[in-house]
Amino acid sequence: MKLTRLTSALMLWAAIASRGLFAQQLPSSPESLRLRGIELRYVLPDPLFENPQSAEAIKALYVNAWAFGGGKLASLVRLADSTEINAFVVDVKDDTGCLLYPSDVKVAQDIGATKCVRTRDVQSRLDTLRAHNIYAIARIVVAKDPLLAERKPQWSVQNRDGSGLWRDRIDIAWVDAYNDSVWIYAAQLAAEAIHLGFNEVQFDYVRFPDEPKEAMAQAVFSARKPGETQREGVQAGIAILTKRLQPLGAPVTFDIFGLTSSATGDLGIGQVWEDFVSVADVVLPMVYPSHYYKGSYGLAWPNGEPYRVVRDALSEALERSRPLARAATIRPYLQAFTLGRRKPRYTPHEIREQIRAAEELGIDTWVLWNPRSVYQRDSLRPYKDQTAAVTIGVQ
Repeated sequence: MKLTRLTSALMLWAAIASRGLFAQQLPSSPESLRLRGIELRYVLPDPLFENPQSAEAIKALYVNAWAFGGGKLASLVRLADSTEINAFVVDVKDDTGCLLYPSDVKVAQDIGATKCVRTRDVQSRLDTLRAHNIYAIARIVVAKDPLLAERKPQWSVQNRDGSGLWRDRIDIAWVDAYNDSVWIYAAQLAAEAIHLGFNEVQFDYVRFPDEPKEAMAQAVFSARKPGETQREGVQAGIAILTKRLQPLGAPVTFDIFGLTSSATGDLGIGQVWEDFVSVADVVLPMVYPSHYYKGSYGLAWPNGEPYRVVRDALSEALERSRPLARAATIRPYLQAFTLGRRKPRYTPHEIREQIRAAEELGIDTWVLWNPRSVYQRDSLRPYKDQTAAVTIGVQ
């Protein structure tokens, strides 16, 4: 009975005195007792996720910068606590060019990327993830950066007619993916995120714009070397990222189009499956059924066949990786959103069907993507061990 009362008192003190939103760590007490956690999953290894390859399979949610920096983080952490989710992919730099937190990187300061940050208490929020044993992945968008493009036009795609910055169909300016400085900037932000406490870095938009040929014909990439292809430009960029980040020891991962697993070329954007899986720790093909054209995999309505699309796409990915001496882990992005008025609406059934397709192929790691970071609890399995446990150690 005394131990029960002591445990309850320690748990209350931990909740009050913690640094993170839900952290459950105690300062040293006169009795040198420290509460390590109230569930087995809260007992933190030292260091956290020392070897991600041998840790439990990553099952993640995409968390946009506003959700991470605001009140929504609390509900997302509670969702992770009660389900199979054990990781968050957090926007450190999204496709606006704005940053999650104030940065010390000079380029970020020069272009004003630190003036539109989403949170100023990133460390305490990372502490919260750490206390809840949630693996933190920093997502960094590379080539779609209108803020960088407009503030550093010499690094940007230009209009052939000399009228200024080239823009895509929704009037967004892009930086020149042939320009090494663009990739170095992304690497600097990634290194900073790792030093802050993110466990892994994930690069998105590692490509050229996916625009019609007519539009691309008007785009001038001034950093392009004579004869250099888009594929070679992307290869050079990902080589810069991996070389600069390798000494830091954190996994380096890339988001790529789902169609790269079946395409024979570079999709007109510079992405080829083998170029990524041969150098990355993890590749994340975005196999959203709503993004496949009518007739893909022989399906008249791919968006209505989430199981079939994901299974076929990932089967091709596994087959493509099999001959390689060294191949990255495949961690697909799965669709947890409904695209406009297209049916069906993506309910827990459609989401679980995608997860089932991946797991049947032996892929037990994935990320759910919803741009609003809103997720349905019934899409997820409950956490396997709900048994409360307290570990008290004498220091």
